[in-house]
Order: sequence, then structure tokens, then C-alpha cells
Amino acid sequence: MTLLPLEDVRGPLPAAGPATVPPPRFPSATRLLRRALVLVPLLLIGVWVAIDWRTVYDGSARLASADPWWLLLALLFTCLGWLTAACVRQGALPERLPTGLLIASQFAAGAANHALPASLGAHAVTLRFLQNRGIPLPRATASLALYSVVRPIAKTLVLLVFLVAFPDVLLTGTLVPEGWTLLLIAGGATLGLGLSALLLATVPPLRRPLLDALRCALTDVRLLHTRPARVLALWGGAAAAPVLQASVIFAVGAALGSPLSWVQVTFAFLAASTAVGAVPAPGGIGPVDAAVVLAMNALGTPMDIATTAVIGYRVLTVWLPLLPGALVLSALVQRKVL
Repeated sequence: MTLLPLEDVRGPLPAAGPATVPPPRFPSATRLLRRALVLVPLLLIGVWVAIDWRTVYDGSARLASADPWWLLLALLFTCLGWLTAACVRQGALPERLPTGLLIASQFAAGAANHALPASLGAHAVTLRFLQNRGIPLPRATASLALYSVVRPIAKTLVLLVFLVAFPDVLLTGTLVPEGWTLLLIAGGATLGLGLSALLLATVPPLRRPLLDALRCALTDVRLLHTRPARVLALWGGAAAAPVLQASVIFAVGAALGSPLSWVQVTFAFLAASTAVGAVPAPGGIGPVDAAVVLAMNALGTPMDIATTAVIGYRVLTVWLPLLPGALVLSALVQRKVL
């Protein structure tokens, strides 16, 4: 049997032509979105500097003549604040999170927190971090809710401890809220709860995820409070956070010559931030600052020193970490940690 050549069976082989060039591949929508998210923090910094550059300039100029050792202590308290935030986040979850990435995420969340009101930026960064760690959405949402509930409760408890421990030093008539102020605070809290209940009752798509998160939160609360390490991280970190913030103000005030003691400054910050902390301002900037200045002035600090101390506090806790925090946020997004 004679075998025919291949070209006799299938016809002539095609001549070798030029190599086919594959069509150009364009970045996917997900990749474009990720690249945009990398640039968003830097754009927010530029917008914020353009709007509020005078605060940064004045605060930095006044701090240039302050005692550098007290300012170094204030910077140390600022760094400890990021560690306490990471402790509270870990304490609100049964799962073990990687320590280094958790601290980095909270440092990045601090930058995002000053761009959106009511801590929405920090919660968004943390939620994304938890989901990328494999935490289910209901449990991640429940941890955010637990974090948000524990912090004001712990701050109020610390304030009560200060009132009981130092009644003669702290009780000042100008710091005691008037009746209409207490009524306004109670009315605001009632309105917030009422709106939440109304949304839950009238918007069915919100009902199921919120109820799932609530059930998960109740389960996690019972589980977490059977672990002493989680209890210490959750409640200890939440109680230490406002004390460290007040310590930053005290150290900056001491660098400028403020006559107030640490106890008085801490009480002034706790009282002021508790009274107006519910106002939805980015990072608490604005209402809390004004309230702290008035409280420090009522306790004996000259108005110019109190104002400069709060400006210095914002420079150390907001402006100095803002650019590094935004860069860390961009790096975490680029590496798909967020």
C-alpha cells in the first residue's frame, strides 16, 4: 500500500505567513477601579489642604516655638492611639487577625477617617480588610457595630470614673451642661434611634442584612466575653483611646505653657467630646475642637493657649500622619490587602 504525501490528501499546506499579532488587551474595569482607588487618598489630601491650609500653617508656626520634649511625648501618645484602635478591632472579632496588617490597616483607616463624617471612612477600610481576610460579611459588619457601640460606652465610663475619683478638682459650674443642652442631646439620640427603626421597618432590602448582622453580633458578644484576652483588648483599648487623645492635648498644652494638670485636660476632653461627639463631622474636626477649647478655657487655660493646643493636637493626629496614612492606604489597595 502506497502512502500518499500529506499535501496530496489534504491539499497543499498553507505558506508560512507573518505571525498573527494578538489584539491589544485593555485593563479591566476592576483593575481601573483599583488604580483609581490608589490615587483617591492623594487627591483628597490635595483638596483638604487647599480648603484648610491656614490651620496647618498657623498650627505648625506656633508649635515651632513650643517645648520639643513635650511635643515628642505628644507624638508618642499619637502612635499609641493607632495601637489601641487595632486592639479594639481585634477584640471585636473571635478570629485571629495578622498583627502587622491590622496595625497598617488602622493607620490607613485614620487617613480615610478624616475624609468622611461619622467614621465612615475608617469603617469602610476596615470592612474591606476583614472581608479580604476571609471574614464573612455579617460577622465583619457585626464587629464594626460592636466597635462603634463599645467606644462611646467606654468613654462614658472613663468620664464617670474621673468624676468619682476627682470631684473637687473637676466640678466646675461652667462645664456642667444646662437643661436645654441635656434635652438636645437626648433628643438627638432619640431621633437617631427612631430613624434607624423607621428605615428598618420601611426598607425591606436593609432588613435582612441588618438582622443577620444583629444575630451574628449577639452570638459574637457572648463568645468574645468568654475570652479574657478579647475582653481586655476590646474594653481596655476602647477605654485607653480617649485617654491617649486627651494626653496628646495635655502634652501639647504643656509645651505651650498651659497651667492645667493632666487630670483637668483629660476631663475637659472627655466631657467635650461626649457632649458634641455625635455631630457628624469628618474625624470629629470642628465641633469637638471648639468644645475642647471652651472646656479648657473654663478650667483656667488662656484662650489663645487652649486654641493653639487643640490646633497642635490636630496637626499631630491628623496632618502629620495624613500623607503617610494615605500612602499606606494606596499600598494596601495596590497589594490587594484592601
